[in-house]
Amino acid sequence: MSVSEKNVKEPIRKKWIWVVMGIILLGNVPWYFSVGSYEPLILGLPYWGVIIIIFSLALCAYLSWLCIHEWDIVEDEEESDKGGEE
Repeated sequence: MSVSEKNVKEPIRKKWIWVVMGIILLGNVPWYFSVGSYEPLILGLPYWGVIIIIFSLALCAYLSWLCIHEWDIVEDEEESDKGGEE
């Protein structure tokens, strides 16, 4: 079965992926904090810094999960098809 015959997922067309990404990105931007606020300190960092770190880690985890579970990587099959043509 060639790569073109196989059903390849197109997760870019799934709206829930973009909604979750938008929420995480909006949470990662410190526009919703009051100006000049840094109290309380959490482990020596201002609270907004800790929140941004948490949202950044959430974005990394979400993108990694998407790459592993939602995209159907067919690189191995494409490489094996190229090898047979040479």
